[in-house]
Amino acid sequence: MNHRFNGPEIGLFLNGEIPSFFKRKKSYQKIFAVDGAFYYLNKFGILVDYVIGDFDSILKKDIPLETHLLETYDQKYTDFDKALNIIYNKGFFNINVWGGSGMEQDHFLGNLSTALKYKNKLSIIFHDKYHFYFFSDKKTSFYHKKNKKISLFPFPKVNGLCTYGLKYSIRKGSLKIGKNIGIRNEVSNQRIKVNYKEGELLIFIEK
Repeated sequence: MNHRFNGPEIGLFLNGEIPSFFKRKKSYQKIFAVDGAFYYLNKFGILVDYVIGDFDSILKKDIPLETHLLETYDQKYTDFDKALNIIYNKGFFNINVWGGSGMEQDHFLGNLSTALKYKNKLSIIFHDKYHFYFFSDKKTSFYHKKNKKISLFPFPKVNGLCTYGLKYSIRKGSLKIGKNIGIRNEVSNQRIKVNYKEGELLIFIEK
């Protein structure tokens, strides 16, 4: 899955479910972590460029000298929100988020809401063990393997939805939480197109 903006990709690690991808090291321009994620990255031998937070869950003496500490104390915003604002101000726009789901599910919903807030300024792709997922533009296309599952989830509703490359195609359809949602579809053509006119759409793609 490609990001929307030109430029390097960075990794942002949150304090959710610990990623399992460390069997092979990912390559990012920079790695950012909220303070609660620092220890699991350190355990896997991943050098963190920036640690963000109020440092109530880690000891500063445990952080390598080459790692930059960015202290944030404003309790009106979540660590994810503060991290995205810092990353944007540092001139990075393509963000791969790990640890955004799992653990406490209210945090997962909060992370989705925060990602939507930054949708127009940043390209944010979440990753977990089974999927990658993101908020779609009104017109988007990408390539993926046939027979993989794909879910189209309204947030909270989508109108004028059309799809190409899926087993169960949609033509000028509508989705709405509590009514009908487009989960557990399947890739039938390696190139997928998704267009819609109104609302917000979250796309989950099976790895």
